[in-house]
Amino acid sequence: MAKSEQCCSTQLIDGDGFFNDTGIEQFIKEVKLGECGLSYAVVSIMGPQSSGKSTLLNNLFATNFKEMDAFRGRSQTTKGIWLAKCAGIEPCTLVMDLEGTDGRERGEDDTAFEKQSALFALAVSDIVLINMWCHDIGREQAANKPLLKTVFQVMMRLFSPRKTTLMFVIRDKTRTPLENLEPVLREDIQKIWDSVPKPEAHKDTPLSEFFNVEVVALSSYEEKEEQFKEQVAGLRQKFFHSIAPGGLAGDRRGVVPASGFSFSAQQIWKVIKENRDLDLPAHKVMVATVRCEEIANEKHAAFVGNEEWSQLEQDVQLGPIPGFGKKLSSIIETSLSEYDQEATYFDEGVRSGKRKQLEGKLLQLVQPAFQALLGHLRSGTLEKFKEAFDKALDGGDGFSAAVHNCSESFMAQFDKGCADAIIEQADWDTSKVRDKLKRDIEAHIASVRAAKLSEITSLYEAKLKEALSGPVEALLDGANSETWPAIRKLFKRETESAVSGFSTALSSFDMDKQTKDKTLASLEAYARGIVEAKTKEEAGRVLIRMKDRFAMLFSHDSDSMPRVWTGKEDIRAITKTARSASLKLLSVMAAIRLDDGDTDNIEKTLSLALVNAKNADVKDRSITTVDPLASSTWQEVPSSKTLITPVQCKNLWRQFRSETEYSVSQAIAAQEANKRNNNWLPPPWAILALVVLGFNEFMTLLRNPLYLLVIFVGFLLIKALWVQLDIAAEFRNGALPGLLSLSTKLVPTIMNMMKRLADEGGAPSASNNPQRNPAPPSKGLSSGTNASSSMSSTASSEVTESEYYSPTKQE
Repeated sequence: MAKSEQCCSTQLIDGDGFFNDTGIEQFIKEVKLGECGLSYAVVSIMGPQSSGKSTLLNNLFATNFKEMDAFRGRSQTTKGIWLAKCAGIEPCTLVMDLEGTDGRERGEDDTAFEKQSALFALAVSDIVLINMWCHDIGREQAANKPLLKTVFQVMMRLFSPRKTTLMFVIRDKTRTPLENLEPVLREDIQKIWDSVPKPEAHKDTPLSEFFNVEVVALSSYEEKEEQFKEQVAGLRQKFFHSIAPGGLAGDRRGVVPASGFSFSAQQIWKVIKENRDLDLPAHKVMVATVRCEEIANEKHAAFVGNEEWSQLEQDVQLGPIPGFGKKLSSIIETSLSEYDQEATYFDEGVRSGKRKQLEGKLLQLVQPAFQALLGHLRSGTLEKFKEAFDKALDGGDGFSAAVHNCSESFMAQFDKGCADAIIEQADWDTSKVRDKLKRDIEAHIASVRAAKLSEITSLYEAKLKEALSGPVEALLDGANSETWPAIRKLFKRETESAVSGFSTALSSFDMDKQTKDKTLASLEAYARGIVEAKTKEEAGRVLIRMKDRFAMLFSHDSDSMPRVWTGKEDIRAITKTARSASLKLLSVMAAIRLDDGDTDNIEKTLSLALVNAKNADVKDRSITTVDPLASSTWQEVPSSKTLITPVQCKNLWRQFRSETEYSVSQAIAAQEANKRNNNWLPPPWAILALVVLGFNEFMTLLRNPLYLLVIFVGFLLIKALWVQLDIAAEFRNGALPGLLSLSTKLVPTIMNMMKRLADEGGAPSASNNPQRNPAPPSKGLSSGTNASSSMSSTASSEVTESEYYSPTKQE
């Protein structure tokens, strides 16, 4: 029989009982066993040594097991257990060739490996071929009986054995028909089954519960080779679709998926080698656990190395990715589907558990990327909110409307982004990130609200300061009885105007009434603070203000013209008026009267204590009175509204009087000097004495008129000197300064007068003799003039020059 495809084989367990895990892994990869799932069957063969087992397998399944060379003698050919893949049979069928029993190489007593290999074959095989000689049927000491005992004994070591097909292959069939041989063989099998010790649970269990017994007969390979091959070819047909319902294979409840065959076989052999009972159901779970975990690890590694996932992981660090959730869900679903496909034939409970673990690992792997995406969504949404919110406010939208519209819009955008980022396999809650975004938005709104409120508050405070500070200062500067009513009126008007505008501006902030009232009250308090601060500031300069007001009223008349103390002014009355005005200023500055109900008697108290007290002292010095200013508080005025205490007022008034006394004394002195300068006539007694004593001289002048002419000329000269020297003006500043000034001007003035008289006398002769040279001025006159000019001061020269160039005045 030709081989339809190349056969592949490997030694599964060597003669010393070592499992060839490397070899079977390579074998499984070459035959692609992992792709078969549960669609595979395992056939094993056992029998006496040199009974043609390998030859039968090679002809039946087109394998390439080593066969005995009959020309070299009969000896052991197969050592251990070999595994091969059948060629041309569907489904995939694996064949195990076991080492023959009853071999001289192992000896009579070394039956441990035989039992171990038999138990291994029963545990992993669906069909077990028992190769036996035809002439041994019916014999009591036949070679097949120890083999059957071995099979049945090891069968008891399986806690829950599955139903296996035992196919007895009768070799070198004689002329005895198979119908006659089969009952004898089955009878022998039953006897052996009955004689084998069984557990209590299976004491009465029939053989049919554990085995499907099939019997076939083959002719001698050496004598009737062609007939042998024809019979083998017919037997081969039974192995096609052996795992289908009604097929040759037995119960497949405990079958292990093909991808776990290597691990399962290795673990079964390990348990058998350790001489422990083999629990096939637990073994199935264990194999499923290991294989499912291996598959899960492979899919996890494949997911880690997935290029699409790696690109997503890189891109998500830079910003949000549209369709992130769908893309990642698709990759995860692909990995889970591949896992399901490879692990579908393993135990369902184990498969599902490992699938959940794989899903958990994959989700744990992608969670940082998911969180990074949520972080980008949160920060991006927050920045867009800030930009849109500022733009809405700049565009004139009300604060509350901008908050409501922008908050709803961008929270909806964030929810949409979260929905796009959601991974289908994960049940992750994005509420924490959403709450964090909401808190960030609320914090930004609060900061902008505070900034806007501060800005609006500062604007109205600046307006109030501008509207109150200057006018209050001006009103206090001109303090009178109407000052505080005017300040109250100004304060009320400007405060109401500012509060009204401020209230309108606050209406867009959607504030509760209590907060709004508190804010408006703070603006009113600020306005009051401005007035009080300005009042306190002016109160600190009250002494300067008092002196300025005294100086203005004392030194200027009602037309604000400077006073000239001519002697007609009533200095006492002017001083009293100026001091009363200064006292009025002090009383206005003494306390704050910003409320309508603020009334006091400070002005009256100051007037009685500082102005009228002296008059009372003068009238009656014997009466001792209490000083009303000997206190630190004013009556009916709380300390919070007191700017200048009574004691301070008294000290200020004392200092004020001492600093203004000099101005009053100077005015009095100037008035007295003016009186003296304007009174040139001698006293009446002097005039009477002159008349009595000068009567004789007067009579002499009447008798001699020439004296009158001389007196008249002298009068004219004296009058000219009086005018030229402006004697009245010189003595206006006092007698001594006048004398000193006249002493420097007298001689130059007389010389100038003589020079002019000389020039006027020579003018007619010069006009009559035009051809004659003018006579040079006299040396004496010239030298005298120069000498007198050098002795005069600049002021006197100016005065004389002005007089010199005024001939009309001299005439």
